[in-house]
Amino acid sequence: MNPHDTAPVPPPGCPAHGSGARVPLHGPEFAADPQAYYEYLRHYGAAAPVELAPGVEATLVTDYAAALQLLQDSGTFRKDARRWRAFNEGKISPDSPVAPLLAYRPNCMFADGADHLRLRQAVTDSMARVDTRRLSRSTEQISGYLISQFAARGSADLLGDYAKQLPLFVFNELFGCPADIGDRVLFGISGMFDGVNAEKATAVLFQAAGELVALKRRKPGDDVTSWLMRHEAGLDDEEMVHQIALLLGAGAEPLRNLLGNTLHRLLTHERYAREGGLIDEALDDTLWENPPMANYAPHYPAADTELAGHQLQAGDLVLVSFAAANTGPALTASRQAGSNRAHLAWSAGPHACPSKEPARHITVTAVEHLLNELPDVELAVPEDSLTWRPGPFNRALATLPARFTPVRPVRRAEPGQAAAAAEREQAANAARPAEQKGMWSQFLNWLTR
Repeated sequence: MNPHDTAPVPPPGCPAHGSGARVPLHGPEFAADPQAYYEYLRHYGAAAPVELAPGVEATLVTDYAAALQLLQDSGTFRKDARRWRAFNEGKISPDSPVAPLLAYRPNCMFADGADHLRLRQAVTDSMARVDTRRLSRSTEQISGYLISQFAARGSADLLGDYAKQLPLFVFNELFGCPADIGDRVLFGISGMFDGVNAEKATAVLFQAAGELVALKRRKPGDDVTSWLMRHEAGLDDEEMVHQIALLLGAGAEPLRNLLGNTLHRLLTHERYAREGGLIDEALDDTLWENPPMANYAPHYPAADTELAGHQLQAGDLVLVSFAAANTGPALTASRQAGSNRAHLAWSAGPHACPSKEPARHITVTAVEHLLNELPDVELAVPEDSLTWRPGPFNRALATLPARFTPVRPVRRAEPGQAAAAAEREQAANAARPAEQKGMWSQFLNWLTR
């Protein structure tokens, strides 16, 4: 579909300005004001031509109804990235910055049909066994540890010092990672998403996941890895490694962004502080207006087809803009009518997020604990000086500087599975040289002090 004759002008700074080229979703201009881009993209109709990275073309669905149609029609739109025509034709470099999140891997995110059903059921059933009381204890312990590292300073980067690390620590505990493996999981996930030596980081993550699977084969425990392993789907070692790496990586990064974006909203909108007790509301508002995964859900038409008046060829890369669909005119009335969770931030259909309830629980618990420990926390810089990380997929701050009255935290020893695991690890971990101990090891040691 061609742009309408009355098409608006592209946002200031947009490289597509006046060129007729695809609209780029990479670079600082898009990161600074994505809503201006979404408003411009809507003039194409329900979907628009975009560029995810130099040379990587895609169709972005910006309309809520069209997004639901795509997400729920698994017969027409497939997830298996081996259908990606441009990649198969050699038009996409394997070292493209977007390749790690789009290239095929044998996990439930990139599977269709019976393969997807089998893998997805194993993942869903295993995640459903996570006890909310255990999750609360673990999140509070980890929150307490992270806060103790900066509370006496009176200032912190709530992203780097808190929101980035907390989900990684929580997932390490849920998946039963011992100290050495947990340190490498943290290194691998951080490197993959931060783009710091991403190839090495990916290799480290998968090696650590393989060692975790081998460990749990020998010595299963009360954790997600062992539950997944014992599931009636009978996953083999390769399938286990890929599901574990997916759950750790795809779980931790969006949760980091959700926690950071929710804290950002609370610190920049006075009404939450004025009215009080609105953490859940701030979380829902964040999911509507600033979802942690703004544009994702890659799909590929199985054959030439049409979506909301747009012609698509078999193997075209088609993504959903959760951020644009959530903020489009079609949803304004629904949200005003009180449907506060009709957003698409968790996706929809057979590939919807399997962990949305644990994610909500972790976020609310982490925010509550931080605000209880640092009740006068406030933004330390003007809001307009904050910068957002560039990239087509995530909506994530680079930093979130905050200040507060310095406090000397008192660690409250609480029983819990993380503490029990720490005690079992302490003797072995103590033998490791200090310089080899990573963040997870340091946390386990702190629990047993």
